[in-house]
Amino acid sequence: MTAPIALSSRALVAVRGEPWREFLQNLLTQDIETLKDGEARFAALLTPQGRLLYDLFVIADGDGCLIDVEAAWREALIQRLMLYRLRAKVEIAADDRPVSAFIEGGGGGVPDPRLAALGHRAYGLAGLDPETAYEAHRLSLGVPGPADWGTDRTYPLEADFDLLNGVDFQKGCFVGQETTSRMKRRGSIKTRMLPIDYEGEQIAPGTEILAGTMRAGEVLTGMAGRSMALVRLDRIEGGTLAAAGQPVTVAQPEWFS
Repeated sequence: MTAPIALSSRALVAVRGEPWREFLQNLLTQDIETLKDGEARFAALLTPQGRLLYDLFVIADGDGCLIDVEAAWREALIQRLMLYRLRAKVEIAADDRPVSAFIEGGGGGVPDPRLAALGHRAYGLAGLDPETAYEAHRLSLGVPGPADWGTDRTYPLEADFDLLNGVDFQKGCFVGQETTSRMKRRGSIKTRMLPIDYEGEQIAPGTEILAGTMRAGEVLTGMAGRSMALVRLDRIEGGTLAAAGQPVTVAQPEWFS
């Protein structure tokens, strides 16, 4: 069994109280009502206009749940949930247990609901290996992360949430549902996050990707030889792509379809 990886960029919020499922069901992109104890689901909290605010893992935990969120966004998430709480009898508070991951060999925790190859996420278990190992693994699978979509600038379908089990289109209402459902129904998803491969050092985030003289996308986060990118789907087929003067190739993952 491999050592757990410390996900120091993640933090927990605990939501407790009998109506916690109903409370979150009306807010998040995933079905919370059918979530089993000890199970995790990948979800998002959106703006009313349908843009991504926070990516979340919701883990049912007895009389409530844990929400796994970017540490930098935890306080903002708590404040936003407090605004939505109104008269719902739920308690919302930071939980300081650590978040870690196993990318091979099991080791406990809950399966990552996005993709089996991402391994397991564990709560209350201190990680030993640095988070860079997890980020390299995630990038090798072509899965985008929070640094790629930021907050309040990207639609969840552009960040592949529908392909990574982050949106349930059958569950009913959630914040931002109208825009999200319309994009899916009309097939109007013109841009997607996909990995790109290239030679040499990491291409700086924000670098424009060109298909000839036409803009085909933008480089996001990454490392030497591979980055995530937000690309125009209608401009990446059959032509030569370049960023910062060097050729790049879109590497479509097996899970992308």
